[in-house]
Amino acid sequence: MMSYYKGNQTGMPVGLLPDPYYWWLAGAMFDQMIHYWYYTGDTSYNSVVTQGLLAQISPGKDFMPSNQTLTEGNDDQAFWAFAAMSAAEMNYPDPPAGQPSWLALAQAVFNEQAGRWDTTRCGGGLRWQIFSWNKGYEYKNSISNGGFFQLAARLARYTGNQTYADWAEKTWDWMETTTLITPEYNIYDGADMSDNCTKPVQLQWTYNVGTFLMGAANLYNYTKGAPKWQMVTEGLLNGTQVFFPEQLGRNVMQEVACEPQQSCNNDQPSFKAYLSRWMAATTQVAPFTADYIMPKLRASAQGAAKQCSGAPNGGTTCGRTWNTATWDGKVGIGEQMSALSIIQANLISKVPAPVTAAKGGTSVGNPEAGTGENSVQRDPVLTKKITGADRAGAGILTALVLGGLLGSTWWISVGS
Repeated sequence: MMSYYKGNQTGMPVGLLPDPYYWWLAGAMFDQMIHYWYYTGDTSYNSVVTQGLLAQISPGKDFMPSNQTLTEGNDDQAFWAFAAMSAAEMNYPDPPAGQPSWLALAQAVFNEQAGRWDTTRCGGGLRWQIFSWNKGYEYKNSISNGGFFQLAARLARYTGNQTYADWAEKTWDWMETTTLITPEYNIYDGADMSDNCTKPVQLQWTYNVGTFLMGAANLYNYTKGAPKWQMVTEGLLNGTQVFFPEQLGRNVMQEVACEPQQSCNNDQPSFKAYLSRWMAATTQVAPFTADYIMPKLRASAQGAAKQCSGAPNGGTTCGRTWNTATWDGKVGIGEQMSALSIIQANLISKVPAPVTAAKGGTSVGNPEAGTGENSVQRDPVLTKKITGADRAGAGILTALVLGGLLGSTWWISVGS
């Protein structure tokens, strides 16, 4: 995966992936490499990851860099916040002096997105796009709202601050009033505001159900097992079944909206990475899910490993279709990230659970991050001032791993 990133080379933009990959995918990549560091302890790439993440913060100390102000969406910003949140939860080394903490960066995104909560149509929710000139501004999609839900839930667990939990619950309750989620917990892509979000686009993607699952599991943990969040977590696990088709034995993951048709774009091959990552994390904060989740992670990892067999570069290039025995000829950062994610996920029982402010966290937060004069404008009425515990697990960045490390991780995680 590291071979796709050029930001550590002279003259190349730091923190960005080259075309055709978008800004958000770099944030997702750095988050994946945080997990790589967490699982393996390999610090070889920490300086590159830290540099990349910090290069994409603005003078407002948030993930609103000037190089993205024309195109950034709420979902894009959320993936960078996830990386910062992972760094805090995993006690990754703090940023250098003078830089905002990982926790503060996540809090900044939360505050900004809370300020974008929109009640003009559909009864609430976040728009897909931040700026009105972008296509999709009149669309409310599940990944933007799921990203905000997950971020709020993780901040609640980390800091112990009820305000975050209140916003997470508000977001979930809103989702249940819309057509974006079915009684079977299938999560649809989104809906246009022109018809008050009554006609959903019924595409289902792994990362949509994954982001809500991660949020619900964190709320289950934060509330010490509240029945509501156990029910929601169980329901969302049921909603993942569409991505483990019967014809693949119910345990091998597939991106059903594009993989069978071979129509995935440059973003979509990475989506399985996030469901893999978040299913694994769910077993830590909601342990009752492990018996259901782990067989799927194991079988999918075995399939992913086969997709690295027979490929170029000594078997370190990985394909996309985890239900075929040899490399399918597909290449890209999404394929690499998904293979790394599912294989690493099988190490989840060997690493400690995410820390909190009260239990081991060292990242010092800033509850008012993202609200200063250099930050994007927001309506102060929409968010309460956040008080209470604001220390959380530190350090983020990870280690961008070379394709060769993927092979060694496979033997560690699935060899038996």
